[in-house]
Amino acid sequence: MLAFARLSFSLLVSSIILASTALPVESSETELLVLTPDDFDSTIANGVWFIEHFSPYCRHCRDFAPTWTQLVEETEKKADPGIRLAQVNCAVHGDLCRKNGVEGYPQMNLYRDGKYLETFRQSRDVDILTKYITAHAEPRNPPAPEPPAEEPPAAASDDDELLDEIVHREAANPNGVVMSLDENNFQQTVDKGHVFVKFFAPWCGHCKKLAPIWKQLGSVMQNKLNIAEVDCEAHSALCKKEGITGYPMLHYYGGKGAGQTEYTGGRKIEQLQAFAEKVAGPGVQELKYGELETRVAEQSVFYLFLHSPSDKTLFKQVVEASNVLFGSPALYTSTSSSFYDHFNIQPGTAAVLALKDHDPNAPAAVYNLPKSLSTKNKQELANWIMRNRLPGAVELDRDNFQDIMNAPHKPLVVIVATSQNDKAQVAKEVIGIARKWRDAKEQAPVVFTWMDADAWGSWLKSMYGIKANMLPMTVVADHSRLVYYDTDPFGEAVKLTASSLFPTINGAARGTLAHKNSENFVERLARYLNNKLIALELYVVNNPWHTAFFAMIGMIGLGLGVKKLLAESDEARDMRKGDRLD
Repeated sequence: MLAFARLSFSLLVSSIILASTALPVESSETELLVLTPDDFDSTIANGVWFIEHFSPYCRHCRDFAPTWTQLVEETEKKADPGIRLAQVNCAVHGDLCRKNGVEGYPQMNLYRDGKYLETFRQSRDVDILTKYITAHAEPRNPPAPEPPAEEPPAAASDDDELLDEIVHREAANPNGVVMSLDENNFQQTVDKGHVFVKFFAPWCGHCKKLAPIWKQLGSVMQNKLNIAEVDCEAHSALCKKEGITGYPMLHYYGGKGAGQTEYTGGRKIEQLQAFAEKVAGPGVQELKYGELETRVAEQSVFYLFLHSPSDKTLFKQVVEASNVLFGSPALYTSTSSSFYDHFNIQPGTAAVLALKDHDPNAPAAVYNLPKSLSTKNKQELANWIMRNRLPGAVELDRDNFQDIMNAPHKPLVVIVATSQNDKAQVAKEVIGIARKWRDAKEQAPVVFTWMDADAWGSWLKSMYGIKANMLPMTVVADHSRLVYYDTDPFGEAVKLTASSLFPTINGAARGTLAHKNSENFVERLARYLNNKLIALELYVVNNPWHTAFFAMIGMIGLGLGVKKLLAESDEARDMRKGDRLD
């Protein structure tokens, strides 16, 4: 009993010491109002109150303290501010903070006449905070509105100046027509970039079908994107130089040094226009902190390049590396310290963040940049950008099928086939498992998808053996090799759970898991022979002198062989004549 009393006394003393040391120490002359459970309700019962809940042990709270003090000083200077500011020390009054729904420190809550209104969720920048409390203030005697005055033009930011240097584009397609390109104007046109080119042959049936659609695309993309075409029958050397192997082939050119990409999507006007609209937009844009949530809501994937205003060389190098995207997904850039604080990036450093699946708080991936990029670094960044350009979870449909299944970095694709009735629930589960994969920081490139088996039933059955009575069913597909995995490493059917799916993905990526083929033996043999013939054809086209030399050697060898056979035949005939008795 005595020991228990001593222990209780010790705990009491420790609590008193803790409470006393936890009280904030302010060097400012401004006296900050700190509320307690005894006076909290009565103090905020009238008017608008903005309350900071903090802990003196919290590093973010200590960093924020000067900003809060400045905010209090500026507010109290006003004769009729219409809002009051106060604090609650959660290290001392934890029960009061829990009652007020405090989830982390510092947390600012807004109250009116004693009732909670909302929690401040924006950047803790003094200008943003000032704008926020001004918007919610309710002065007793509001001033009469001033007559509107012309606002001076906003000063250009560092990013604005850099973007003006790099992302300047000439007016595109002013007449809304399809340009005809040949050896005389092709290189000059594609070096300027921002041009979508159709390579065709007049006798090609698919080309004839696409011709009116392509003309329509030229019209709808007036003043947005250059639309062009090359007649490969008349300009075969040019088409050969551009690697054209069939008709029609569609290539987008980003400009000198930006390379080209082949369009492999659908050929309907809606699909072509959707692609054209994406690449027609500015490849690099500045992002303000207040616009973050809007952009995240609008786009399933985009990149954010954070850097200091002095990183001009690095800025140009990152923009050049991002040209592999051809403007989709978008690359945003910012020097705002609010983003560094929001994403917990060390100030003064540079990084590219991949933001996916409408999540404004946690990047799917982060690429930390050195002060300058070597050629090797730039290529590594370009590869990283391409690996992260697809959403983490998405419905697989006709519009995105080619982009996902035939992506250049050859990701594994988790496909969950589901009926129309269960699609909403399955989609929710797929998004959840994709987030778990991201949080686990796994390395294998993978996209999580769900498919409407009612619409894709025949394809799912022919490719993966999925029948209607098996739904929902999960497979991991490697479409680049036309193989798939429907059994996990434990010998069970793959399930939409982390314990079943994650080992299956990793086993597929490492090549340690047995796979099934999406094609039967005859289809695989036909594809193998077709690939060999295509390879032979390309070799002949690209190496005509080598081909002629080997053909000549072959003909000489064939001639010598025939001559030898004839000689042996004559010799045998003479021997038979010598054996005759007549």
